[in-house]
Amino acid sequence: MSSRRCLIVRGGWEGHDPVRTTDSILTYLEASGFDVNVESSTEAYLGDLDSVDLIVQCVTMSTIADAEVAALRAAVERGTGLVGWHGGIADSFRNSADYNQLIGGLFAAHPGKPEEHRVGDETDNFIRHTIELTDLGREHPITAGLDDFDLETEQYWVLSDDLNDVLATTTLAARPGDPWSRPVTCPAVWTRSWGKGRIVVATPGHRLEDVEDPNVRQIIERGIAWASR
Repeated sequence: MSSRRCLIVRGGWEGHDPVRTTDSILTYLEASGFDVNVESSTEAYLGDLDSVDLIVQCVTMSTIADAEVAALRAAVERGTGLVGWHGGIADSFRNSADYNQLIGGLFAAHPGKPEEHRVGDETDNFIRHTIELTDLGREHPITAGLDDFDLETEQYWVLSDDLNDVLATTTLAARPGDPWSRPVTCPAVWTRSWGKGRIVVATPGHRLEDVEDPNVRQIIERGIAWASR
């Protein structure tokens, strides 16, 4: 019998492929001893979360009711882990300051390619960039042993605070024509303690191919192991 319970909550904008990306980690979750329940509505947060050891959320550009976010915050405070990637956790509920405070990082932008290099599809926002480990990241169980790595996908500019323990960063260039005058370094992978609970956020993960990148996948899987009650 499985000894731990995981709740996957997925939905919102379909461009982030919430079904396939979360399905891609089901094998790992089940092999790790989780009994997994998958829900497509944040109403799941109004259920019995005290028996849930881990929540994996992949919901982008949606809304959440006050009672639902209050229940989620309370569950994490009591010890339920919370893990997510990309817009599924960092751009989930723009209507809720309480949710954004819990997560500790809010999507602001993903600067795209110069106009002359755009072709009219999602790749217009794909920029080759580096995920750089911090000193903490080189020692933390989630990222220890990994090296800096490159991705060609959306590069997230996030607004954050210093309650986060940042394991990796990414630096957005200041290019000719950009309104910002110098490069901007943002957290790309971080953990956050909230009461007895642990939160893990990885900003890479726009599409299934990103979630299946060996480095990103290792961060997600190790994050699940670290965050779970």
